[in-house]
Amino acid sequence: MSDDIFGEDFLNLEATHQKEGFEEGYRDGLVAGKEEAKPTGVKTGFEVGEELGFYRGCVDVWNSAIRVDPTRFTHRVQKAVRQMEEMIEKYPIMEPEDESVGDVMEALRLKFRAVCASLGFSAVGDEQEGEKMLKSMLGCCKVYISESRNRAALESIERAAKLFSEAPIVNKFEDETYNRVGYTLVSTLAPKPSVDRSPLKMAVLAMVKAAFETIDLESHCGSHPRLGVVDHICFHPLLGASLEQVAGVANSLAAEVGSSLQVPTFLYGAAHEEGRTLDSVRRELGYFKPNSSGEQWVGGPKSDYLALKPDKGPPQVTQGRGVIVIGATRWVDNYNVPVISTDIAAVRRIAKRVSGRGGGLASVQAMALAHGESIIEVACNLLEPEKVGGDRVQLEVERLAKEEGMRVGKGYFTDFSQERLIESYLKSDFSTNKMCF
Repeated sequence: MSDDIFGEDFLNLEATHQKEGFEEGYRDGLVAGKEEAKPTGVKTGFEVGEELGFYRGCVDVWNSAIRVDPTRFTHRVQKAVRQMEEMIEKYPIMEPEDESVGDVMEALRLKFRAVCASLGFSAVGDEQEGEKMLKSMLGCCKVYISESRNRAALESIERAAKLFSEAPIVNKFEDETYNRVGYTLVSTLAPKPSVDRSPLKMAVLAMVKAAFETIDLESHCGSHPRLGVVDHICFHPLLGASLEQVAGVANSLAAEVGSSLQVPTFLYGAAHEEGRTLDSVRRELGYFKPNSSGEQWVGGPKSDYLALKPDKGPPQVTQGRGVIVIGATRWVDNYNVPVISTDIAAVRRIAKRVSGRGGGLASVQAMALAHGESIIEVACNLLEPEKVGGDRVQLEVERLAKEEGMRVGKGYFTDFSQERLIESYLKSDFSTNKMCF
């Protein structure tokens, strides 16, 4: 018999007491925790249900309006409404511990805000929501540069933009045949911004300077017309911003480009005091007429003096830089339809008949551009895409091409939709940055 008073039972006594204490405490904690968590759970559940119900109501109203007159809503808006409906139906409302609930709700919020922006209104409720909406006013700028083959130049331009992280490049569209690239930048706008310090303006100005430093227009050629190294800049209001806000940024940029960089600058849209249109400026400057053999454009304006007096900057043209056209308008979609043909005259007839100017679709501008050896594109600006969208343009080009005995490929947009731009920006870290007053 052992005389060891520290037997096995004694040594296990502490562990036994710990286990009994833990189990008793756990039972008491469950009871107390459930009682204390009940009010929080009720409050959270009510808030989630209220928000889902709000979105459900909006979707039902939108669907009713779409059924009454689907032509009043773009294909993209209708698609976004359907996506919202699917997300609401799939929301794991009876599974609060599902890790996806946060992501689904955030996706719903982004989609809702994008649809509201596309329809031209905001869902501002109480004062707090109003403040949130003000912080979410966005400005968009599209910058078209006459270059897509010089990688070093494009990298320099993009590095310049990255210095202004509050105005990120959210999309880039390159076309090597046209020798042209389009950048889309988005940034928050203050209710009464100091346009001279706007991140959007500063980012675009940096890109313009970098383009002038790395691209020589005299050595440039391609099948897309151009007036300058930086051919076209346009500002658009998004998500609660006003046309006047972005027009102010456009005017500030034009003044600096004209005075500091000494480049002839032309204004259009809301940025011009008389609301002059983009196509009217281009027409007076000879934009639509190829200036070399075939369907090619080489360099920019050939005359040292311009027939049309610029709004900003000198009347003389530096051949290596050309001129810049800067404007501010409501959202414009760019949609190109490829026609399988080498008959430029026939495709020009199609483009004319598609455009509002030629008696075709109202609010559509169109021109024919050679795009490779056997394709000519009908390149379209959709000035009111909520009324005449890409689908309708596609059908009209197909109808007219059939009359000419030609086949047509599937068209494409050269930029994201404004809904997708908003979603991309709001999902990014940039959207949390402070506004620049």
